Amino acid sequence: MKKKTKIFSIILSFFLAFTTLSAQAIVENEKNYKEYSKVTKDEKIKDALEIMKGTLGSFSREAILGNNLTGRPIKIEFKDLSEMGEAYANFDALGWKKRGKLYIYINPKHQDAPEEALASLLSHEALHQDEFNSINEETYAWTLEGAVWTELCDKNPQISEISHPLVVRENIIKQLFIKGNYTDKYIKKSIISNPGYQNLPSRSPGFEDNL
Repeated sequence: MKKKTKIFSIILSFFLAFTTLSAQAIVENEKNYKEYSKVTKDEKIKDALEIMKGTLGSFSREAILGNNLTGRPIKIEFKDLSEMGEAYANFDALGWKKRGKLYIYINPKHQDAPEEALASLLSHEALHQDEFNSINEETYAWTLEGAVWTELCDKNPQISEISHPLVVRENIIKQLFIKGNYTDKYIKKSIISNPGYQNLPSRSPGFEDNL
């Protein structure tokens, strides 16, 4: 009986220790994620923002947290983009400005995308901070997206093999980025030839110089 009591005591001690560590981990995670409370309620998006830390997407992450032209956090959510207009129905994501506030809406089809792919997409969208757009701005945004995805793939090559529409997008941008010797050369050519960008001016505020 004493032996059984001792074993039970050991198991109980282990369980209590494990429970304490789990509780600490939960509290720490909540503490880390508090800074995203004004950005999003979605845990997947919060995970993507965490991944952006210490990467080439850090600038975009800071912009999302409030270091942008409005001085306010950018609101992010998964949203049916057709609600913003039928022309946007099949977009992967959309940057939007309304009443002085910035929003990033992500197509719901990407809710199960890898966090790394969402992080790359957000790195792009966070650069659109006003009502103006241009070839230069899109070139910079797409190039940053490709650079972030390339960096994350270097850390974890398996993510590029995941079967998902957003991963397909990121891999295409990455290929253009690498083909251009890690520059915007082929990305810009792709943007210029894209019918959706045909009416964009070459420059916009903050992106006046040729890239």
